[in-house]
Amino acid sequence: MSSILTNNGAMVALQTLKSINSDLTKTQSMISTGKDVASAKDNAAVWAISKTMESDVKGFKAISDSLSLGQSTVAVARNASETVTDLLTDIKGKIVAAQEENVDRAKLQTDIDALTEQVKSVVGAAQFNGLNLVDGSTTATNANGNAGINVLSSLDRDSAGNVASSNIGVDSQNLSTAAGTDITAGTGTGSASVTVLAANGGADEVDITGFTFLDNAGAAAGTAALKGSTAGVDTSVVNGLIVGDTINLKIGDVEGTYRVRENDTSASVTAGLKDALQEAGLSTDDFALDLTTAGTLSVENLTSEAGIAVEYEVSRGSGTLAGLENIDVTNDAAGALSAIEGMLTGSIDAAAAFGSVEGRLQTQSTFISSLSDSLKSGIGSLVDADMEEASARLQALQVQQQLGVQSLSIANQAPQSILSLFR
Repeated sequence: MSSILTNNGAMVALQTLKSINSDLTKTQSMISTGKDVASAKDNAAVWAISKTMESDVKGFKAISDSLSLGQSTVAVARNASETVTDLLTDIKGKIVAAQEENVDRAKLQTDIDALTEQVKSVVGAAQFNGLNLVDGSTTATNANGNAGINVLSSLDRDSAGNVASSNIGVDSQNLSTAAGTDITAGTGTGSASVTVLAANGGADEVDITGFTFLDNAGAAAGTAALKGSTAGVDTSVVNGLIVGDTINLKIGDVEGTYRVRENDTSASVTAGLKDALQEAGLSTDDFALDLTTAGTLSVENLTSEAGIAVEYEVSRGSGTLAGLENIDVTNDAAGALSAIEGMLTGSIDAAAAFGSVEGRLQTQSTFISSLSDSLKSGIGSLVDADMEEASARLQALQVQQQLGVQSLSIANQAPQSILSLFR
């Protein structure tokens, strides 16, 4: 049936042309934007996933910047620690030279004083963007639970969509020369059983014993030395030892100095004191040094000389190099050698610690860069248009559009054929 009121052919042709034009518009949009999913109306689920991933990429860019800043900060601290180590090595060389009797110790002391000032200058200048990790000014608690800083290192998203940040903790290393303060000796920090050694046959022995160490629970119940920066250690507690505490034992005119090292036990402390006394010149012909009892150093007077004074004290320096300014080879060359050894060990440990964490930061930075590239590739596979396919589809739709226009034109002419019926 033919009708002049309803042209079904034209309606079909029109709907087909509208569909073709819609597909053509979408294809042209894909070509111009380069995206298959350019907005939420194109594919809401894929668009939402891609936007979440894009936000993570932005976050990782900020993390990459944070890691770069952290690397630079740690690199400055490491370089400072290595420089201090070199300077302390030079100082040790001067001190070793001073062990010889026929040298001008006054001139050597002048050189040592100059090197000491240089050490202080290096430590004071070792800052990056106002942050100094080697002068003891950094006291905040980091992710390791120690004194130091945190470097933002990762953005972690779980399967439920919850996001949390991760940090790499950088422990500060105090290489300042701030002088130590005396702490109570005799309750956990060791003590001398007598203060005067009588002649042989009398009160001829002094026992140095009674060592405990600060633990990570704020008390002094530990059996080995921890760093003062270790989480839970309360450095205000003075009845136990920590790394860096200086022990001085003076027998007559000979003074031995030992600086507590990490993981020292009571046995290693007493052994260190024995070595320090011998290095300081305590004669084994006049005094017997005995370590038979674990954790106890017994010094026996073998001479007939009476009234030999015994002095024992412990000090807690605020810096690893506390006491550096007190080194004096003109009066105590042997004691200076013992003291510098502990400081040198401390600076070497500091440089090694910074080097280790700097390597970790560099590894994390490389990983974050690769992860960002992987996320960008994943986003592209979700939303980017296949340009080869889009090009072929565009040409096909253009042909279909032309045919659709032609079909609609033919359909619109159909009612005119009815006129011939009325001639």
